Amino acid sequence: MDHVLKVEKLCKHIGKKAIVQDATFSVRAGEIMGFLGPNGAGKTTTIKMILGLLKIDSGRVRIGGYDAARQPEQARESVGGIIENPEMYAYLSGRKNLQIYANMYPGITRARIDEVISMVKLGDRIDDKVRRYSLGMRQRLGVAQAIMHRPRLLILDEPTNGLDPMGIKELRDTLQLLARQEGVGVLISSHQLAEMELMCDRVCIIDGGKIIATRDLHADEDQQEQLHIAVKDPQQAAATCSRLLPDLAFTAEDGVLCTRCDHSRIPQLVATMVQAGLEIYAVTPHRDSLEDMFLQTTTGSKGQIQ
Repeated sequence: MDHVLKVEKLCKHIGKKAIVQDATFSVRAGEIMGFLGPNGAGKTTTIKMILGLLKIDSGRVRIGGYDAARQPEQARESVGGIIENPEMYAYLSGRKNLQIYANMYPGITRARIDEVISMVKLGDRIDDKVRRYSLGMRQRLGVAQAIMHRPRLLILDEPTNGLDPMGIKELRDTLQLLARQEGVGVLISSHQLAEMELMCDRVCIIDGGKIIATRDLHADEDQQEQLHIAVKDPQQAAATCSRLLPDLAFTAEDGVLCTRCDHSRIPQLVATMVQAGLEIYAVTPHRDSLEDMFLQTTTGSKGQIQ
């Protein structure tokens, strides 16, 4: 698997306080990785170290195969980033903003500018002045600016802040198209967990400066599900299933049989129950949402997330 970002044992201290501790994770080409954590968990600090905006105390960052410490110019050319709101000349058009930015990089053609405009779906408004843009349009213009030099990695810190539902959807569509069409790896931090679940392929959770969990949001076979099984006699079914499948826990709750098992094991569970003569009327899976996982995983689950 081609990794466009590798972070290895990244550390940052302020005084005697450890802000980031041995953070290790990676982003693959063509995937969107969500970077999540409670307030003060170390997300923005980590992102700033990756982008070279903050000195690294120890550890290593590789972007597009380049060591950020030993090959800083090549690493910088391999990444595009937006920290909070993108900076634009409000009195100029979107196109003029992109043309000015393109002059900072050699080899960016008019065709490439037109290509990124099309990719972020701003073609009908690109010649309007930026001051007339909605916040969502500015964010998409910022994405166009950040990918114009064909980086292998795009980093976005809280890009959905202040966006309305339509703006969030437009940004999601843009990033997913970018990952598919150009093979760019995307690292994105956000406090909107439901949106991250829709947008991302994987998520990485940081808490107290440490990476405490990663989750592949599309690996159905490896995820456990809470099952609600409608049966004739839940109490009797719980006793029978506990005897036949002792490695699983069964309870009767609210008139249904409840258990938790791997997604791939559901057919075996149903077959065992049928063979035991239990009458099954419905099997309803209830997989933990990303929010459930986040709150179960982080120590500050009652605090506000960032």
